Amino acid sequence: MLTGCPAWPKEFADKYRKEGCWRGETFGGMLRERADKHGSRIAITCEDTHLSYKELDERVDLLAAGFLRLGIQKEDRVVVQLPNIIEFFEVCFALFRIGALPVFALPSHRHSEITYFCEFSDAAAYVIPDVHSGFDYRRLAREVCDKVQGLRHVIVAGDSEEFKALRDLQAGPAGYPEVSPGDVAFLQLSGGSTGRSKLIPRTHDDYIYSLRLSADICRLDHDSVYLAALPIAHNYPLSSPGVLGTLYAGGRVVLAQGSSPDETFPLIERERATITALVPPLALIWLEAASSRRNDFSSLQVLQVGGAKFSAEAAGRVKSVFGCTLQQVYGMAEGLVNYTRLDDPEEIIISTQGRPMSPFDEIKVVDENGCEVEPGQTGELLTRGPYTIRGYYKAEEHNAKAFTADGFYRTGDLVKVNSSGYLIVEGRSKDQINRGGEKVAAEEVENHLLAHPSVHDAAVVSMPDKFLGERTCAYIIPRSTPPAAAEIKVFLRERGLAAYKIPDRVEIVEAFPQTGVGKVSKKALREAIVEKMMSAADARQ
Repeated sequence: MLTGCPAWPKEFADKYRKEGCWRGETFGGMLRERADKHGSRIAITCEDTHLSYKELDERVDLLAAGFLRLGIQKEDRVVVQLPNIIEFFEVCFALFRIGALPVFALPSHRHSEITYFCEFSDAAAYVIPDVHSGFDYRRLAREVCDKVQGLRHVIVAGDSEEFKALRDLQAGPAGYPEVSPGDVAFLQLSGGSTGRSKLIPRTHDDYIYSLRLSADICRLDHDSVYLAALPIAHNYPLSSPGVLGTLYAGGRVVLAQGSSPDETFPLIERERATITALVPPLALIWLEAASSRRNDFSSLQVLQVGGAKFSAEAAGRVKSVFGCTLQQVYGMAEGLVNYTRLDDPEEIIISTQGRPMSPFDEIKVVDENGCEVEPGQTGELLTRGPYTIRGYYKAEEHNAKAFTADGFYRTGDLVKVNSSGYLIVEGRSKDQINRGGEKVAAEEVENHLLAHPSVHDAAVVSMPDKFLGERTCAYIIPRSTPPAAAEIKVFLRERGLAAYKIPDRVEIVEAFPQTGVGKVSKKALREAIVEKMMSAADARQ
């Protein structure tokens, strides 16, 4: 195991191998096997380019040799900040093949994040596009190079200017270092909404196990066509089953350059996509747009929604609008993934966030004192298993807080488990608003707000209060005519919501600030309401 990465205790590792979870596969070997098996079948479609499994494997070989010639070695970290383009796969599999570690950054990251990733990981190289969505990443690379002295190479997909061009790195046959299935394959970013992202070490063994289970649960095969509408460097569209799960199953990945209906709806129709994945805010946009479009969605079999809780009100509309099965996905880059199954009853699909995908996933739901709660009661979710990490990279102090002494990861998510073992996500522990001693789960109120005919989307956050400690503020994106605050409060009361859960303040906005993968940034919303309150207080003085 890479220095700085906590490993599974030997007894657990032995068990996971004995039970067939870890089969000794590596990503480099996986691609080679798929190329041998599927050959000329198309692996990836990006705009008008179609790349077969054989062609992808050959390109990876040439690039892997080029990386070695450049001096990139086994266990070197390489920050990869590429959008949804074919080069993402070429770079990542080439690094996998030589045992170097991609550090997955998102296209939306800028100077602060990239500098930190390069410094903290001791990155040897940084891989970027030239220009994407109007942003010049070469300018960003210059800023990063000024700050990170140990960064040896900047590699550009496209016009490289003074940097190294990716297309020029291909080299002839080379001997590759030995890569073990137990080696760390890459470092992923934690999805926390506060502080700097922690780096998550994922091994070949554990991550390929998650791909195998995901592909099976989602019923992928060589006829499956996965539309990647979200940034593929993020764990959800990467592996649940995502682009890597699709390649594992021998299917075809279609890369979208954006997630809007204008871009994705024609792609679904043209490429006959069978499965795609969205986050809830994007799912709401798709649901609204579909009613006014004439696109053919008949190929679409599964629409996944994950990354945050999807309201039951919206979930109930998916089948009638798109004519496909909704699959709720709840997981985390640290490991545990839960799915509703494709043959589950509609009520389960609409009202839960699924159940663990592995029989070896262990979960506990505990109160604030760490004691397990009664079945059906809400508490914090703890988990461990064959694809859930035992600690973050170089984070010994944080790991002592984030993991229990016996290896359970503290997710920070508030959930309850129904009698069938399905999880219902109630929110984040830090999203729980303590209003004068009464606890308000933000997502519960949001679900009620989304049932209002004039509400397109809603986010509930805390705001400071001298008397109660915290009060609630509901941010609302209206459908057309903004509803009045009084109307919203009456509506919630009529739905039987307890008085202390009625938002103290309602703010109408055009859009929510978002994280790099399209999740609502509640941190930014909290900061905005505090700033507004302070401005109002200053004006009164």
